[in-house]
Amino acid sequence: MPSNAPIGVFDSGLGGLSVLQAVRALLPHESLLYVADARYAPYGERPDAFLEQRSLAIGRWVREHGAKAFVVACNTATAHGVAALRADGSWPVVGVEPGIKPAAAASRSGVIGVLATAATLRSARFADLLARHTAQGQRFLCQPGHGLVECIEAGDVDSSNVVALLDKYIAPMVAQGADTLVLGCTHYPFLIPAIERQFGTALTLVDTGAAIARQLQRRLEADDLLAPDGLTGGLQLVTTANANALQTMADRLLTNVPRVATVEIPEAAASIDLQMPAKGAAGLA
Repeated sequence: MPSNAPIGVFDSGLGGLSVLQAVRALLPHESLLYVADARYAPYGERPDAFLEQRSLAIGRWVREHGAKAFVVACNTATAHGVAALRADGSWPVVGVEPGIKPAAAASRSGVIGVLATAATLRSARFADLLARHTAQGQRFLCQPGHGLVECIEAGDVDSSNVVALLDKYIAPMVAQGADTLVLGCTHYPFLIPAIERQFGTALTLVDTGAAIARQLQRRLEADDLLAPDGLTGGLQLVTTANANALQTMADRLLTNVPRVATVEIPEAAASIDLQMPAKGAAGLA
């Protein structure tokens, strides 16, 4: 695989843009192919078997489009699909997980809130992660963020409805002594301003976007896949549904954003059909 090939970045919807932003900042020479599986978003309430198979289908699709590495920028998909994606070992696959370790190090009270999707919280991968740190004496208060991803996918990050949900989920953690909050879904960093307005300095917020970008850099270096410094990284954004939502959020967060394309990714990934707009779609440099 050539070092100037793109890196695939995948999420159920808009949340992975927070990771894409961090990757773009750290690795500006890399070309990126972002896939939002909006047709099936949110993933948090989906069955475990579906999450694994859908992650595999998207991974195969990204490989068919020439990616040299794959970032699963979705905590839920990582929890249920990253092991299967890594099974062949033929390309770097970087997943995400809630920042339990940095939160444990940051907390002074030893009480840590974890806001994540229901699917992430019920996964064996998360249970193992939590067990490694609970044994050190920390107390973790785990709360599924029902409804938050749907709000963010609709472009709502600060309405009275969002604030009410945040208060419902986070205030009980603060009341029990939590001084640190893990944002255990890549959508949730978009809520940081609202959380800070609601809870002030009561909580240290833990987001892992920068750490994911650094891990990707290490994996590319290890496999001699880093793009040459002289390149200008390209960007391609595709979604399986609702191109307008992805376009709006990408325009808000990123610079030099191309038009979003709509793609079909079959369940079995046997038939690959990339439907690009006739005009305005920026390819990968």
